[in-house]
Amino acid sequence: MGWSDRRTYRSCVYHCGLIYYQLRLSIGGVVAEKLSEKSIEMLKAANFAHLATVMPDGSPQVTPVWVGIEDDLILINTAEGRIKTENLRRDKRVAISVIDQENPYQSLSIQGRVVEDTHEGADEHIDKQTMKYLNQEKYPFRQPGEVRVLFKIEPEKTFTFGT
Repeated sequence: MGWSDRRTYRSCVYHCGLIYYQLRLSIGGVVAEKLSEKSIEMLKAANFAHLATVMPDGSPQVTPVWVGIEDDLILINTAEGRIKTENLRRDKRVAISVIDQENPYQSLSIQGRVVEDTHEGADEHIDKQTMKYLNQEKYPFRQPGEVRVLFKIEPEKTFTFGT
């Protein structure tokens, strides 16, 4: 039986998630519907995130990304034509994991939904993220003809550990 059996996959995800949730609570994690001040600080700092999206066959797809926050919405900047872009438009559900680079024992996990995707402001945002992560003014990895897109994600459930 492989990952193509959706019931098996969903059951595994549910039970693994339940065990993970119970384990984290037993060792001091905090579950909330809103982002805490520490969570917001982690998102504002130059911490990398892992964004999980859902492929058309239901399997997970995880990508390391730069992450930001604005007005309680999590911002992910990517480009048209990428797998995560297609996944985010088809299935709005996401999971995001962030580990504090200053203290790797502090982490943040977020479940949420895409509430908006836009090209407006995406070029300016990637340059802002470039300053945050690379200390450069312009995004150096732009490809010819690349069209940037900004996804705004509303957190529905958050989990912090070590904060």
